[in-house]
Amino acid sequence: MSPEPPVTGLLDRYAEQAGLDAIEQLRQLARLLTGLKVVHVNSTRTGGGVAEILDAMVPLMQELGLDTSWEVIEGNEDFFTCTKSFHNALQGKSLDIPPRLLRAYEDVNAMNAERLRPVLEEADVVFVHDPQPAPLLSHCPGRRGKWIWRCHIDLSHPYRPVWKYVRRFLPGYDASVFSLDAFAQPMPHPVYLIPPSIDPLSEKNLPLDPETVRKVLEEFGIDPHRPMVLQVSRFDRFKDPLGVIQAYRLAKDFVPGLQLVLAGGSAVDDPEGEMVVEDVRNAARDDPDIHVLSSGHYSDRIINALQTGADIVLQKSLREGFGLTVTEAMWKGKPVIGGNTGGIRLQLVNHRTGFLVDTPEGAAMRIRYFLTERHRMAQIGQNARELVRQNFLLTRHLREYLTIMVALIHGNEDRIELG
Repeated sequence: MSPEPPVTGLLDRYAEQAGLDAIEQLRQLARLLTGLKVVHVNSTRTGGGVAEILDAMVPLMQELGLDTSWEVIEGNEDFFTCTKSFHNALQGKSLDIPPRLLRAYEDVNAMNAERLRPVLEEADVVFVHDPQPAPLLSHCPGRRGKWIWRCHIDLSHPYRPVWKYVRRFLPGYDASVFSLDAFAQPMPHPVYLIPPSIDPLSEKNLPLDPETVRKVLEEFGIDPHRPMVLQVSRFDRFKDPLGVIQAYRLAKDFVPGLQLVLAGGSAVDDPEGEMVVEDVRNAARDDPDIHVLSSGHYSDRIINALQTGADIVLQKSLREGFGLTVTEAMWKGKPVIGGNTGGIRLQLVNHRTGFLVDTPEGAAMRIRYFLTERHRMAQIGQNARELVRQNFLLTRHLREYLTIMVALIHGNEDRIELG
């Protein structure tokens, strides 16, 4: 007999946001998977959307009765330099990766496989997130379960030589998951489309009182009584922070007193971050109304306060797997201006839930529009929150992961009874 799921009440807390029916659907699906050993593997415990999703997803899977764990591979400088190059190349940048770095990539995966093999080979389902740990499967010949490669990045126009190299590690997987149809690549196994999600109960997304927001803004020298535009993201050239500064300067000519905040943490798997921060600081020099917040990893509460206190949120990405900072801002009812790329297109509908832009000039024009049409800001913000509630909360994401597991494990059955 399978063990009963632990009862913590965590899942019931999501009913207010997602609805009782959504919670019951999760329980029905999970009854077919109770007791299964599930392992998630990625390359960092903090920093970036993948880590945030897993931090919330794993406890919910555990409460539903799945024996779920989260493993993080350990790497050296050459390994992370290589995987950052993968990230850039798979999002379309033409570059050659030296053989020395590719050897480091394979060697690090081999060493991690040695450490993790007992857990991975005994698992019923393994989710391997992104290219960093992709070769692990080739080092687990005794695996008994189903392996799923989950790609979170924009793979719509990859640099083909690098994609060809990464893809050689993937045919043995039982399924792949992409965030959008445009990102999906041909695979010799089933391919699923699952957009990411936010956790409405996380400290980053819970409502904050105005006094808390005011104190955080003032702590960073931001005037809460003047208009403020915010971009929250890792300092990455694909996030186009220099383009954000250009858009701010164009808009400020028409919006006196405008402030810009660029807030970003760091991640151990992104060795280029410090170089981008330095470029941003140089571009912002001598303007006291540009606030570059980059020292370390800011708490979720601080990011929440910045997003809540912003008049407008930007995510002017040039490439974007999905853009969870867009989702977070929309959940707070904020008008968002985003780059016309990747998963941002799935969230922002012009004049309905936000605006898509292609240039700094376009972003500046939309900033001016919002700040002169405050009633439209509020209406678009309400529309945006409802779109997130219906489509991009963690409960929907979890339901689709459970559905994949049911399909892979029970797919040869003529009838699957949810009960």
